[in-house]
Amino acid sequence: MLLDARQLRVAYDTALVLDGVSLCVDRGEFFSLVGANGAGKTTTLRTISGLMDWEKEMNKGMRKEISNILIEGEVTFEGEKINAMPPAKRAELGLILCPEGGRPFRELTVRDNLKAGAFLVRDKGRITHLLEEVHALFPRLRERQNQAAGTLSGGERTMLAIGRALMSAPKILLIDEPSLGLAPIVKEEVFRRIEDIFRAGVTILLVEQDVRRAVSMASRSYVLSQGRVVFRGTPEELQGDEKIKKVYLGL
Repeated sequence: MLLDARQLRVAYDTALVLDGVSLCVDRGEFFSLVGANGAGKTTTLRTISGLMDWEKEMNKGMRKEISNILIEGEVTFEGEKINAMPPAKRAELGLILCPEGGRPFRELTVRDNLKAGAFLVRDKGRITHLLEEVHALFPRLRERQNQAAGTLSGGERTMLAIGRALMSAPKILLIDEPSLGLAPIVKEEVFRRIEDIFRAGVTILLVEQDVRRAVSMASRSYVLSQGRVVFRGTPEELQGDEKIKKVYLGL
């Protein structure tokens, strides 16, 4: 088992966001996590990657709108418990999050953004090789390499975010809502590149608003509703469950 998350519970003050979410991802698997807005999908990814723990530390002793964050549960990666690890250490192990919206360093060039993604890679030759792989996957990033990231289109920013994540040589790539706000033709190109990444040997955990596409791409899918897993299974099993499709996914 590559990734195993058990009984994740996250609450902001009195608002329960995750209520006992458990999921496991095998090495070499394409896994999708779907559900309505507010179901807890992004919080699940942030908890697994350690960002919720970081946010909890940032809130300690500070007067903010959110005064308390509760985080419970266990996350193991390659058999090692990583609950106490900061996000950078988890990334060093090969657990990489590609966040919603990409969040590039807007003032830096595309090339420098990509190289920033390789901050954990010590071998300069390896960095050059990774950069060539990203350029082969996203030729547009090569064309835009000297352009400031803040001037890119939405689709190009998504490509840059995925490319920057790949520069860390991930063992598993957690991708959050890559098609959000994209035109259909650009969205389809992004999905094809994600499938190429999977075929190249990277395990994928995908959160995606386009439920039909996400389920069709994945070998297994989990459906979240109000912070709980209400379905887990293969695309064929999901297609055969009319209640899940109608009540939770609107299909």
